This record gives sequence, structure tokens and C-alpha cells, in this order.
Amino acid sequence: MLLKIVVHSNFNNMDTPIIVQYKINAPVEKIWKALTDKNEMKSWYFNIEDFEPIVGKIFNFYEPGDESKYHHQGEILEIIPNQKLKHSWAYPDFSALKTTVIWELQPDDQGTLVKLTHEGIENFKDLGDGFSRVNFTAGWNAIIGQSLKEYVENKP
Repeated sequence: MLLKIVVHSNFNNMDTPIIVQYKINAPVEKIWKALTDKNEMKSWYFNIEDFEPIVGKIFNFYEPGDESKYHHQGEILEIIPNQKLKHSWAYPDFSALKTTVIWELQPDDQGTLVKLTHEGIENFKDLGDGFSRVNFTAGWNAIIGQSLKEYVENKP
């Protein structure tokens, strides 16, 4: 019973980063290109017209579809080619606060381990259910475990 309470408490602790990891059957270089090439990104992620993998570059995008309800804004904070992409993640229409998303790629015998860490989710705690830890966790799992995985594993 105690273990259940600890796990449940941990899951709801907003200060704990969201960490999502998947093994993808594709080389690091192919995944890196999917993560950093705006023409590839729109096939599996978001259509980010002003994305450039340059430290200090600010980029903007909306969720897919015509609703354009959530303006997302990020700034590239760190790049280590084929290893790490770190950027801020914010909703400037709703809050001045930002979070940080870190993509890390690690090659192994069967392909690549993709690890995403989303830090600072507690900054969005007052923005409503759409910005909840549960929603972000489900979203990142779908983006990496389905969209990115299917895209790079099936792309020639």
C-alpha cells in the first residue's frame, strides 16, 4: 500500500521532470534529421516554419489543425549534433513562464534510445487541465512512441 501511495504521489509531483524514453529502430543520424529539419518535422511533429537548429533561435508554432488555440514558443538553448537538442517551451499567450525540453539520442546495437526530459512543468500548473502533467506525459508518449518511431522506422 505504501509503495502505491509513493508512486502515485511521485506521478503527481509537478516538480519532477517528465521523462519519456523509447528505443527506435533507426540510426541516430536519421532521428537527428527528423528532430532538426523543419521539412521532416511537419511529417511527424509540428509544422514549425521558423525552426532553425541554431542556439539562440526562437521558433513559434501552433497545434495541428486550423484552430490555432495554443501558440507555442521555444528558444534553442543547446545543440550537440546527433546527441542533444535542448530548447525552452512556452505558451506566451497564457503565461510568461517557460519550461525546458531536452531531446537526447544514444545509439545502441538495435538502433537509438530516444530520451525526452520536460522540466519545469510546475510553471504551467495554474493554466488548466490542458497544461497538466498527465496531458504532457500522454502527448510526449504519443509523439515519440508513435509519431517519431513510425516516421523514422518506415522512412526509406
